[in-house]
Amino acid sequence: MIITIRNDEGVETNFDINLIDDEQVKQEATVIVQKVGNLQVTIEALDFASRTHRANLEQLLGDRKEAIVQPKRARDEKGQFIADDPSTPDINEAYEGGKSPSK
Repeated sequence: MIITIRNDEGVETNFDINLIDDEQVKQEATVIVQKVGNLQVTIEALDFASRTHRANLEQLLGDRKEAIVQPKRARDEKGQFIADDPSTPDINEAYEGGKSPSK
């Protein structure tokens, strides 16, 4: 069984587990490869299930206009509006929750 391992620097190395002389190390490597494979299958299944449920929810809520919540403007302790901070492009401080209304 040949596997490819990529280290933190992105360098890939191929290993043939069948060529390992120490039977205990060979068996442990085989078990770990099987576990990684099983985890990969589980991750793919969860991803598929998540995408399916998300699509079903979008379809269910798609025409429920009465359930749409508009973001509220954020206010400081004096009740005045808070401005957006241009140094944080992923967050809009001018709105509660950090998301501005869609245009």
